[in-house]
Amino acid sequence: MLSQEKLQRISELANKSKQTELTSEEKREQKKLREEYLNAFRKGFKEHLHTIKVVDPNGSDVTPQKLKNSKAKRREMNN
Repeated sequence: MLSQEKLQRISELANKSKQTELTSEEKREQKKLREEYLNAFRKGFKEHLHTIKVVDPNGSDVTPQKLKNSKAKRREMNN
């Protein structure tokens, strides 16, 4: 995840943009920070998905094949 300082800066820029217009440099900084945040979020979300197993009421594994394939590919890369 992003550092607390970067998250705080994202909030500062968002609040400032509501009150006044950001400078072009601030807009570039905001865009860069947002991209970093989204990339970190997506990475964390994918990591979380790899820990999930879907089970139906009968106890059968019904995890989507796409997720199973992704987990297997990840295991191969880590070995």
